[in-house]
Amino acid sequence: MKIVFACVLAGALCALAACSESTEENAEATLESMAADTEATLEVAGDELEDGAAKIDSEIDEFQDKVEEERADGPE
Repeated sequence: MKIVFACVLAGALCALAACSESTEENAEATLESMAADTEATLEVAGDELEDGAAKIDSEIDEFQDKVEEERADGPE
């Protein structure tokens, strides 16, 4: 009886070890996928920030040009 119990226990431990290895591999794959998604998201966000900054810069330039024109024309 002890031998049968030991064999069953050994089989269960082997199955658990195989499951743990598979789980670890799946976790690594999931983390790599999440890292790639995060990198892509950050790249898009960075592009959006650059576009927004360029638009603001352009609007500031236009405003400064308008102010300079009004100063040059003087009071009406």
